[in-house]
Amino acid sequence: MAITLGVSRPHHGAGDPDVAAAVGRVAGDTPEEPAAPAPAKDDEATAASRGRGTHGPSTRRTVDCKRKRCVALTFDDGPGLDTPRLLQVLARRKAPATFFLVGQMLDGRRRTARQIARAGHEIGVHTWAHPNLTTLPDKWVTWQLAHTKRLITEVTGVRPVLSRPPYGASNPRVLRLQGELGLSEVLWDVDTSDWKIRNSGYVSRTAVQRARRNSVILMHDIRPTTVAAVDSMIRGLRRRGFTLVTVSEVIGKPVAGRTYFDWRTPTHQPARRSTGGKKRPGRRSAH
Repeated sequence: MAITLGVSRPHHGAGDPDVAAAVGRVAGDTPEEPAAPAPAKDDEATAASRGRGTHGPSTRRTVDCKRKRCVALTFDDGPGLDTPRLLQVLARRKAPATFFLVGQMLDGRRRTARQIARAGHEIGVHTWAHPNLTTLPDKWVTWQLAHTKRLITEVTGVRPVLSRPPYGASNPRVLRLQGELGLSEVLWDVDTSDWKIRNSGYVSRTAVQRARRNSVILMHDIRPTTVAAVDSMIRGLRRRGFTLVTVSEVIGKPVAGRTYFDWRTPTHQPARRSTGGKKRPGRRSAH
């Protein structure tokens, strides 16, 4: 996805101690830039009036994935033009999902982001402008994550605890910076390749055939062919006995600064990696 690096200065973590603490360590070295546009006046009031808790709607049901054969659908790079249509499919099929939002996209489609939250789906951070975080200095990694995290909270009333680095490109430094913002890194173990193969049938079959217990399936809701694939995908997964859940339901209780569902892990169970150890090379693909 080609999105240029954002030029507006972030609203650094007001009301979020994790963001405020991390940003405070780099604020003195952050380049001066034009102020970001103020959020719409009704955003914070609207979020507050919904009475939502820190991490999502209080009505959200939970599933015990130790007892059920769980699988999580995840969508990156939105909200997009086709995201409302995707939300209709998920509502019709009563299927939860996890959305990793790009800040620039969210800033232009706040109503859609609120619809995602109101429907009870999980929301995570996918940076502000979709850069490869491994190529940026610490101050800009924090900028990308903190700006997006705060805007998600302002617009939806949900404080994200999950983050997905663009392209799956990460290393111990990026993982540490995510952890300092109170974020857990979530990758995937099933790649539908919808970012390069624009064929709904292929995307649906790939997800259904490759899913295992506790799989996390990677998709992109900015692709119309992906949205068109989701209905048959849900039906196919359920025919195989899977229960659809959010990422956090698969994990149980995400731990900040840890990586989950690394595609390099030989098992389809969650990969829980600390910030130490050998550096993991960043993956290069169009996620």
